[in-house]
Amino acid sequence: MRMRFGEALQVTVFGSSHGPDVGSVVEGLPAGLPVDLTGIQAELDRRSPVGRKLATRRAERDQLILTHGVSGGRTTGGPVVGYVRNEDVRRGPYRPLEDVPRPGHADYPARERYGGSLDLSGGGIFSGRMTVGLVLAGALVRPFLTAQGVSVVAFTRSIHGISVPETALSLPLTGLEAASRENELGAPDPDAAEAMTRSIEEARRSGDSVGGIIEARAEGLPVGLGEPFFDSLEGSLAHALFAIPAVKGVEFGSGFASADRLGSENNDPYEMVQGTVRTRTNHAGGILGGLSTGMPLLLRVVVKPTSSIAREQESISLSRRTAQRLVVTGRHDPCIVPRAVPVVEHVTAFVLADFLLRRGRS
Repeated sequence: MRMRFGEALQVTVFGSSHGPDVGSVVEGLPAGLPVDLTGIQAELDRRSPVGRKLATRRAERDQLILTHGVSGGRTTGGPVVGYVRNEDVRRGPYRPLEDVPRPGHADYPARERYGGSLDLSGGGIFSGRMTVGLVLAGALVRPFLTAQGVSVVAFTRSIHGISVPETALSLPLTGLEAASRENELGAPDPDAAEAMTRSIEEARRSGDSVGGIIEARAEGLPVGLGEPFFDSLEGSLAHALFAIPAVKGVEFGSGFASADRLGSENNDPYEMVQGTVRTRTNHAGGILGGLSTGMPLLLRVVVKPTSSIAREQESISLSRRTAQRLVVTGRHDPCIVPRAVPVVEHVTAFVLADFLLRRGRS
Protein backbone atom coordinates (compact mmCIF):
# COMPACT_ATOMS: atom_id res chain seq x y z
CA MET A 1 0.00 0.00 0.00
CA ARG A 2 1.91 3.07 -1.27
CA MET A 3 1.11 6.22 0.68
CA ARG A 4 4.21 8.25 -0.28
CA PHE A 5 4.80 10.90 -2.93
CA GLY A 6 7.71 13.07 -4.05
CA GLU A 7 11.40 12.91 -4.92
CA ALA A 8 13.62 15.57 -3.30
CA LEU A 9 10.69 16.22 -0.96
CA GLN A 10 8.59 13.28 0.14
CA VAL A 11 5.33 13.13 2.02
CA THR A 12 3.95 9.96 3.58
CA VAL A 13 0.38 10.11 4.87
CA PHE A 14 -0.81 7.86 7.68
CA GLY A 15 -3.90 7.13 9.76
CA SER A 16 -7.52 6.59 8.78
CA SER A 17 -10.81 8.44 9.07
CA HIS A 18 -11.98 6.73 12.26
CA GLY A 19 -8.64 5.53 13.59
CA PRO A 20 -6.71 7.24 16.41
CA ASP A 21 -5.24 9.98 14.21
CA VAL A 22 -4.32 11.25 10.74
CA GLY A 23 -1.14 13.01 9.71
CA SER A 24 2.01 12.89 7.60
CA VAL A 25 5.77 12.52 7.60
CA VAL A 26 7.62 15.08 5.46
CA GLU A 27 11.19 14.25 4.46
CA GLY A 28 13.70 16.37 2.58
CA LEU A 29 12.95 19.77 4.10
CA PRO A 30 16.13 21.85 4.33
CA ALA A 31 17.38 22.54 7.86
CA GLY A 32 16.64 25.97 9.25
CA LEU A 33 13.26 26.64 7.62
CA PRO A 34 10.98 28.61 9.95
CA VAL A 35 8.00 26.66 11.27
CA ASP A 36 5.09 28.92 12.19
CA LEU A 37 2.82 26.67 14.23
CA THR A 38 0.11 29.32 14.40
CA GLY A 39 0.19 29.76 10.64
CA ILE A 40 0.11 26.02 9.96
CA GLN A 41 -2.81 25.63 12.37
CA ALA A 42 -4.65 28.37 10.50
CA GLU A 43 -4.25 26.39 7.27
CA LEU A 44 -5.56 23.23 8.94
CA ASP A 45 -8.49 25.29 10.22
CA ARG A 46 -9.36 26.25 6.63
CA ARG A 47 -9.90 22.53 5.95
CA SER A 48 -11.64 21.72 9.24
CA PRO A 49 -15.45 21.46 9.38
CA VAL A 50 -15.67 23.22 12.75
CA GLY A 51 -17.46 26.55 12.53
CA ARG A 52 -18.78 25.98 9.00
CA LYS A 53 -22.50 26.20 8.30
CA LEU A 54 -22.29 24.11 5.13
CA ALA A 55 -20.01 21.29 6.31
CA THR A 56 -20.36 17.99 8.12
CA ARG A 57 -21.38 18.14 11.77
CA ARG A 58 -18.40 15.97 12.69
CA ALA A 59 -16.64 18.14 15.27
CA GLU A 60 -12.93 17.65 14.61
CA ARG A 61 -10.76 20.52 15.88
CA ASP A 62 -7.69 19.26 14.03
CA GLN A 63 -5.26 20.54 16.64
CA LEU A 64 -1.76 20.03 15.25
CA ILE A 65 0.80 17.95 17.16
CA LEU A 66 4.40 17.96 15.86
CA THR A 67 6.61 15.23 17.31
CA HIS A 68 9.80 15.23 15.22
CA GLY A 69 11.89 17.40 12.92
CA VAL A 70 11.43 20.82 14.52
CA SER A 71 13.57 22.50 17.15
CA GLY A 72 13.53 26.11 18.24
CA GLY A 73 10.87 26.98 15.68
CA ARG A 74 12.93 25.70 12.71
CA THR A 75 13.30 22.46 10.78
CA THR A 76 16.22 20.28 11.81
CA GLY A 77 16.75 18.69 8.40
CA GLY A 78 15.29 15.40 9.58
CA PRO A 79 11.79 14.04 8.89
CA VAL A 80 9.00 16.23 10.25
CA VAL A 81 6.18 14.22 11.79
CA GLY A 82 2.83 15.82 12.53
CA TYR A 83 -0.70 14.63 13.17
CA VAL A 84 -4.10 15.51 14.57
CA ARG A 85 -6.22 13.23 16.75
CA ASN A 86 -9.59 11.94 15.61
CA GLU A 87 -11.83 13.10 18.43
CA ASP A 88 -15.38 12.67 17.10
CA VAL A 89 -15.43 9.07 15.90
CA ARG A 90 -18.66 7.12 15.39
CA ARG A 91 -18.25 3.68 13.85
CA GLY A 92 -21.84 2.56 14.44
CA PRO A 93 -23.41 3.99 11.26
CA TYR A 94 -20.85 2.13 9.12
CA ARG A 95 -21.25 -1.40 10.51
CA PRO A 96 -24.41 -2.21 8.50
CA LEU A 97 -22.50 -1.17 5.37
CA GLU A 98 -19.66 -3.68 5.71
CA ASP A 99 -21.57 -6.05 3.42
CA VAL A 100 -23.20 -3.38 1.26
CA PRO A 101 -20.86 -1.15 -0.78
CA ARG A 102 -21.87 2.49 -0.89
CA PRO A 103 -22.35 3.90 -4.40
CA GLY A 104 -19.63 6.41 -5.25
CA HIS A 105 -17.25 5.13 -2.56
CA ALA A 106 -14.20 2.86 -2.78
CA ASP A 107 -15.86 0.18 -0.62
CA TYR A 108 -16.18 -2.55 -3.24
CA PRO A 109 -12.79 -2.31 -5.01
CA ALA A 110 -11.04 -1.76 -1.67
CA ARG A 111 -12.50 -4.91 -0.14
CA GLU A 112 -11.62 -6.89 -3.26
CA ARG A 113 -8.07 -5.55 -3.14
CA TYR A 114 -7.31 -5.66 0.59
CA GLY A 115 -9.83 -8.07 2.10
CA GLY A 116 -12.65 -7.82 4.59
CA SER A 117 -10.47 -6.79 7.53
CA LEU A 118 -9.87 -3.34 6.04
CA ASP A 119 -11.45 -0.62 8.20
CA LEU A 120 -13.63 1.50 5.93
CA SER A 121 -15.44 3.43 8.69
CA GLY A 122 -15.86 6.94 7.38
CA GLY A 123 -14.03 5.86 4.24
CA GLY A 124 -10.94 4.63 6.10
CA ILE A 125 -7.73 5.44 4.22
CA PHE A 126 -9.82 6.57 1.24
CA SER A 127 -11.48 9.35 3.23
CA GLY A 128 -11.04 13.05 2.65
CA ARG A 129 -9.93 13.17 6.26
CA MET A 130 -6.55 11.89 5.08
CA THR A 131 -5.93 15.26 3.42
CA VAL A 132 -5.00 16.70 6.82
CA GLY A 133 -1.50 15.34 6.17
CA LEU A 134 -1.38 16.94 2.72
CA VAL A 135 -2.27 20.37 4.09
CA LEU A 136 0.40 19.98 6.77
CA ALA A 137 3.02 19.04 4.16
CA GLY A 138 2.16 22.00 1.95
CA ALA A 139 2.07 24.44 4.86
CA LEU A 140 5.54 23.31 5.95
CA VAL A 141 7.06 24.18 2.55
CA ARG A 142 5.46 27.61 2.20
CA PRO A 143 8.38 29.50 3.85
CA PHE A 144 10.72 27.84 1.34
CA LEU A 145 8.49 28.90 -1.58
CA THR A 146 8.25 32.44 -0.24
CA ALA A 147 12.03 32.64 -0.05
CA GLN A 148 12.12 31.54 -3.72
CA GLY A 149 9.62 34.25 -4.66
CA VAL A 150 6.83 31.76 -5.42
CA SER A 151 3.20 32.38 -4.41
CA VAL A 152 0.36 29.85 -4.62
CA VAL A 153 -3.37 30.53 -4.22
CA ALA A 154 -6.40 28.31 -4.76
CA PHE A 155 -10.07 29.26 -4.75
CA THR A 156 -13.51 27.95 -5.66
CA ARG A 157 -14.13 28.57 -9.36
CA SER A 158 -17.62 27.06 -9.56
CA ILE A 159 -20.15 24.95 -7.67
CA HIS A 160 -22.98 23.08 -9.39
CA GLY A 161 -22.71 25.25 -12.50
CA ILE A 162 -22.54 28.56 -10.62
CA SER A 163 -19.27 30.24 -11.62
CA VAL A 164 -17.19 33.14 -10.36
CA PRO A 165 -17.47 35.96 -12.96
CA GLU A 166 -14.51 36.81 -15.18
CA THR A 167 -14.20 40.25 -13.58
CA ALA A 168 -13.32 38.64 -10.25
CA LEU A 169 -10.89 36.25 -11.92
CA SER A 170 -8.88 39.19 -13.26
CA LEU A 171 -7.83 40.21 -9.75
CA PRO A 172 -4.12 39.94 -8.92
CA LEU A 173 -3.07 36.92 -6.90
CA THR A 174 -3.13 38.79 -3.60
CA GLY A 175 -6.61 40.10 -4.41
CA LEU A 176 -7.89 36.63 -5.27
CA GLU A 177 -6.54 35.29 -2.00
CA ALA A 178 -8.06 38.05 0.08
CA ALA A 179 -11.44 37.92 -1.66
CA SER A 180 -11.72 34.12 -1.51
CA ARG A 181 -11.13 34.13 2.24
CA GLU A 182 -14.02 36.51 2.84
CA ASN A 183 -16.61 33.73 2.69
CA GLU A 184 -17.02 30.08 3.66
CA LEU A 185 -17.20 28.99 0.03
CA GLY A 186 -13.68 30.17 -0.81
CA ALA A 187 -15.04 32.01 -3.86
CA PRO A 188 -13.51 35.41 -4.74
CA ASP A 189 -16.90 37.00 -5.47
CA PRO A 190 -19.60 37.61 -2.83
CA ASP A 191 -22.57 37.31 -5.20
CA ALA A 192 -21.34 34.01 -6.63
CA ALA A 193 -20.63 32.74 -3.11
CA GLU A 194 -24.19 33.58 -2.06
CA ALA A 195 -25.66 31.75 -5.05
CA MET A 196 -23.41 28.76 -4.37
CA THR A 197 -24.56 28.72 -0.77
CA ARG A 198 -28.20 28.54 -1.84
CA SER A 199 -27.42 25.66 -4.19
CA ILE A 200 -25.62 23.69 -1.46
CA GLU A 201 -28.39 24.31 1.06
CA GLU A 202 -31.00 23.15 -1.45
CA ALA A 203 -29.03 19.95 -2.09
CA ARG A 204 -28.72 19.32 1.65
CA ARG A 205 -32.47 19.79 2.21
CA SER A 206 -33.22 17.25 -0.52
CA GLY A 207 -30.73 14.74 0.89
CA ASP A 208 -28.36 15.21 -2.03
CA SER A 209 -24.96 16.77 -2.76
CA VAL A 210 -23.17 18.93 -5.34
CA GLY A 211 -19.65 19.24 -6.75
CA GLY A 212 -17.61 21.94 -8.43
CA ILE A 213 -14.29 23.21 -9.72
CA ILE A 214 -11.28 24.55 -7.80
CA GLU A 215 -8.68 26.70 -9.51
CA ALA A 216 -5.07 27.10 -8.36
CA ARG A 217 -2.57 29.67 -9.56
CA ALA A 218 1.14 30.08 -8.86
CA GLU A 219 3.40 32.99 -9.71
CA GLY A 220 7.14 33.50 -9.50
CA LEU A 221 8.22 30.17 -10.96
CA PRO A 222 11.53 30.18 -12.83
CA VAL A 223 11.62 29.19 -16.49
CA GLY A 224 12.42 25.54 -17.15
CA LEU A 225 11.16 23.98 -13.92
CA GLY A 226 10.18 20.36 -14.52
CA GLU A 227 11.27 17.48 -16.72
CA PRO A 228 10.09 16.12 -20.09
CA PHE A 229 7.83 13.07 -20.39
CA PHE A 230 7.23 11.12 -17.18
CA ASP A 231 8.44 13.76 -14.73
CA SER A 232 6.70 16.65 -16.45
CA LEU A 233 5.55 19.48 -14.22
CA GLU A 234 1.90 19.02 -15.11
CA GLY A 235 2.19 15.23 -14.90
CA SER A 236 3.57 15.38 -11.37
CA LEU A 237 1.00 17.95 -10.31
CA ALA A 238 -1.82 15.83 -11.74
CA HIS A 239 -0.40 12.72 -10.03
CA ALA A 240 -0.48 14.44 -6.64
CA LEU A 241 -3.81 16.20 -7.18
CA PHE A 242 -5.53 12.95 -8.11
CA ALA A 243 -4.54 11.63 -4.68
CA ILE A 244 -7.12 14.01 -3.21
CA PRO A 245 -10.32 12.00 -2.69
CA ALA A 246 -13.20 13.13 -4.95
CA VAL A 247 -10.94 14.77 -7.58
CA LYS A 248 -12.06 13.38 -10.95
CA GLY A 249 -10.39 15.73 -13.42
CA VAL A 250 -7.38 18.04 -13.77
CA GLU A 251 -6.69 20.56 -16.52
CA PHE A 252 -4.03 23.19 -17.18
CA GLY A 253 -4.52 26.55 -18.87
CA SER A 254 -7.32 26.32 -21.41
CA GLY A 255 -7.49 22.59 -20.79
CA PHE A 256 -10.39 20.84 -22.50
CA ALA A 257 -11.55 24.11 -24.08
CA SER A 258 -8.46 23.88 -26.31
CA ALA A 259 -10.21 21.11 -28.25
CA ASP A 260 -12.62 23.68 -29.69
CA ARG A 261 -9.94 26.17 -30.81
CA LEU A 262 -7.74 26.55 -33.85
CA GLY A 263 -4.00 26.39 -33.32
CA SER A 264 -3.78 30.07 -34.22
CA GLU A 265 -6.22 30.79 -31.39
CA ASN A 266 -4.68 28.51 -28.80
CA ASN A 267 -0.97 29.29 -29.28
CA ASP A 268 0.43 31.94 -26.92
CA PRO A 269 2.37 34.63 -28.87
CA TYR A 270 5.73 35.60 -27.37
CA GLU A 271 6.63 39.20 -26.59
CA MET A 272 9.18 41.19 -24.62
CA VAL A 273 7.88 42.94 -21.51
CA GLN A 274 10.41 45.17 -19.73
CA GLY A 275 13.25 43.00 -20.97
CA THR A 276 11.58 39.71 -19.99
CA VAL A 277 10.23 37.04 -22.34
CA ARG A 278 6.50 36.64 -21.80
CA THR A 279 3.47 35.39 -23.71
CA ARG A 280 0.54 37.65 -24.56
CA THR A 281 -1.94 34.97 -23.52
CA ASN A 282 -1.57 31.93 -21.27
CA HIS A 283 -3.61 29.13 -22.80
CA ALA A 284 -0.75 26.75 -21.91
CA GLY A 285 -1.26 27.48 -18.21
CA GLY A 286 2.42 28.28 -17.70
CA ILE A 287 3.74 24.87 -18.85
CA LEU A 288 5.12 23.72 -22.22
CA GLY A 289 6.85 20.40 -22.83
CA GLY A 290 6.58 19.59 -19.14
CA LEU A 291 8.58 22.72 -18.23
CA SER A 292 7.46 25.99 -16.65
CA THR A 293 7.44 28.94 -19.05
CA GLY A 294 7.76 31.75 -16.51
CA MET A 295 4.10 32.64 -16.96
CA PRO A 296 1.67 32.06 -14.08
CA LEU A 297 0.83 28.41 -13.48
CA LEU A 298 -2.90 27.86 -13.93
CA LEU A 299 -4.71 24.61 -13.14
CA ARG A 300 -8.19 23.46 -12.25
CA VAL A 301 -9.52 20.33 -10.58
CA VAL A 302 -12.99 18.84 -10.81
CA VAL A 303 -14.44 17.72 -7.49
CA LYS A 304 -17.34 15.30 -7.73
CA PRO A 305 -20.48 15.62 -5.59
CA THR A 306 -20.08 14.08 -2.14
CA SER A 307 -20.76 10.35 -2.46
CA SER A 308 -22.47 9.99 0.93
CA ILE A 309 -26.02 11.25 0.52
CA ALA A 310 -29.15 10.79 2.58
CA ARG A 311 -31.26 9.51 -0.31
CA GLU A 312 -32.05 5.84 -0.73
CA GLN A 313 -29.75 4.23 -3.30
CA GLU A 314 -29.40 0.87 -5.03
CA SER A 315 -26.56 -1.50 -4.17
CA ILE A 316 -25.98 -5.20 -3.46
CA SER A 317 -25.20 -7.52 -0.58
CA LEU A 318 -21.70 -8.84 -1.25
CA SER A 319 -22.29 -11.99 0.84
CA ARG A 320 -25.67 -12.88 -0.65
CA ARG A 321 -25.02 -11.46 -4.13
CA THR A 322 -28.50 -9.99 -4.17
CA ALA A 323 -29.84 -6.49 -4.76
CA GLN A 324 -30.24 -4.28 -1.73
CA ARG A 325 -31.24 -0.69 -1.16
CA LEU A 326 -29.45 1.46 1.40
CA VAL A 327 -29.46 4.90 2.98
CA VAL A 328 -26.08 6.25 4.11
CA THR A 329 -26.44 7.70 7.60
CA GLY A 330 -23.88 9.67 9.59
CA ARG A 331 -22.45 13.16 9.10
CA HIS A 332 -21.36 14.29 5.67
CA ASP A 333 -20.68 17.49 3.71
CA PRO A 334 -23.32 18.33 1.10
CA CYS A 335 -20.41 19.83 -0.88
CA ILE A 336 -16.73 19.23 -0.19
CA VAL A 337 -15.42 21.82 -2.64
CA PRO A 338 -14.88 24.64 -0.07
CA ARG A 339 -12.92 22.42 2.32
CA ALA A 340 -10.89 20.99 -0.58
CA VAL A 341 -9.65 24.46 -1.62
CA PRO A 342 -6.76 24.56 0.91
CA VAL A 343 -5.94 20.94 0.05
CA VAL A 344 -5.52 21.75 -3.64
CA GLU A 345 -3.50 24.83 -2.73
CA HIS A 346 -1.09 22.96 -0.47
CA VAL A 347 -0.68 19.94 -2.74
CA THR A 348 0.27 22.35 -5.53
CA ALA A 349 2.70 24.13 -3.22
CA PHE A 350 4.32 20.84 -2.17
CA VAL A 351 4.91 19.66 -5.75
CA LEU A 352 6.40 23.01 -6.76
CA ALA A 353 8.73 22.95 -3.74
CA ASP A 354 9.81 19.42 -4.66
CA PHE A 355 10.76 20.55 -8.18
CA LEU A 356 12.59 23.61 -6.91
CA LEU A 357 14.64 21.44 -4.54
CA ARG A 358 15.34 18.96 -7.36
CA ARG A 359 16.66 21.80 -9.51
CA GLY A 360 18.84 23.02 -6.66
CA ARG A 361 20.57 19.67 -6.26
CA SER A 362 20.99 18.84 -9.97
